[in-house]
Amino acid sequence: MKPVAEKLQLITKCLNAVTMMVCTDPSLFGWPMLLYGSLQSPGGSILWNGINTGARIRSMESDWWFEDISYLSVDLFERLIKTMQMKGIRSENIAGSIMYYGRMHLPGLGRWHGGPSGKNRSVASFSLMPTAVDQKGLIERIEKLLPDKKGKSFCRFILGLLRNALILGVDGACRESLERRVGMQLDLATLDGLLIPMYSDSDTLYDTDCVERIVRHFVTTEPKVKLFSPSTFDTEAQSVDPLRRVSKLLDSYLAEVASDVNLKPDKMRSLIEALPESSRSLHDGLYRALDIYFKEHPWLSDTEKEQLCNLMDYQKLSIDACAHASQNDRLPLRVVLQVLFFEQMQLRSALAGCLRSGVDTENAPLASFSSTIPIDMGGQIVRRDGWVTILRRNQVMKVDLETMRSRVAELEDEFRKMKSEMKKVAKSHSSLSSPRILARGLGCKLVPPLSKMDAIQVLHTPRASLEKARSSGASGIPKHTRHMRNISTG
Repeated sequence: MKPVAEKLQLITKCLNAVTMMVCTDPSLFGWPMLLYGSLQSPGGSILWNGINTGARIRSMESDWWFEDISYLSVDLFERLIKTMQMKGIRSENIAGSIMYYGRMHLPGLGRWHGGPSGKNRSVASFSLMPTAVDQKGLIERIEKLLPDKKGKSFCRFILGLLRNALILGVDGACRESLERRVGMQLDLATLDGLLIPMYSDSDTLYDTDCVERIVRHFVTTEPKVKLFSPSTFDTEAQSVDPLRRVSKLLDSYLAEVASDVNLKPDKMRSLIEALPESSRSLHDGLYRALDIYFKEHPWLSDTEKEQLCNLMDYQKLSIDACAHASQNDRLPLRVVLQVLFFEQMQLRSALAGCLRSGVDTENAPLASFSSTIPIDMGGQIVRRDGWVTILRRNQVMKVDLETMRSRVAELEDEFRKMKSEMKKVAKSHSSLSSPRILARGLGCKLVPPLSKMDAIQVLHTPRASLEKARSSGASGIPKHTRHMRNISTG
């Protein structure tokens, strides 16, 4: 039947008819499209079993046809979208139909975006089931149909397509085109959309290479893409510079992936350098990401830490960030000294601005701050008392540091004294080890050594030696002792 239908151009005529119905006001079609099986009285109210219910038919929405065309095959859907583009259908409607079709046939997108709307469009649609399609081929064909527009919901949809494309392993051209489309509207992306898991055989948790390519596409691509209408894809006014918004988004992404222990320092450095230095007005987010990275990677050397810290501009750190960095043990000592230096400069300029504004007028706003302090830092300086408190805390820290230094010097002097005393004790102990000095200290006399003849004589005449010893012992007894012995014998 299909060759015959093609020969008779039935399919082309049907596609043109659907396109004409899409671009026409639905209220002009009347029954049965408008009523979906309900009867209508001449006055416009709905009839039930011939009885006037008094209910009026609500106006149709512009996306009433999304669900109807979602049951077409991929080939017919692609032909219908191309026909609509040729007829000049609004890009918002074309993008909405593609998003609905993709969520219907790609289960991953349905879980990511909450699935298609559950509104009851028609009675006949309940008996239809979506046709089984090749998901990999569907992504490659849908990507070619996407309009060059930008919007929050549309960006989230493209990120979902990219996630499914990485899972299914589409060709490189399709993947690169999806990354380029995301890069053109990266300022409308969210953090959870960029946290793409690593599906290949890699040690890292997230696909940081893909995000780096997206960021580089954003930097190199000229902002030619226009926004959808605000009512269609939740587009808000661009009050913030897109580059500043992307820098905040990238800093939040770096803080999330920094906890991955397998993330190499070179990859962290390349992600930071993906944006130019002028994109960040404050480096607090970058400092927070590096602090988390150093905490989860304690084995990094000071050289590697200094190379990453050199990517920060210490003059763009806020007062709170400087106070935290000055007490951070995970930072190298050289980095801490640089932070303290720039902190002193900021405090001096802030205090000078406060005093200057106080001299001008007490109730006037701090207008002169803009000449001495950067604009981003000026928002932190609200009251003079707050800066005085910060200065006092800084002075207290200096006093504590000087006290600690003096205490360390005192301990070093005591250690030197103890060391010298220990050396003296060791020398005296070695000299006291000789027997003559030990005997003199105890009040004893050493017996002179016996000659060989004396020793032989003592051995052969034990009685003589014993009597001699007794006589010598008796002569050595004091007189009062002998007197007490005579008294006891008497």
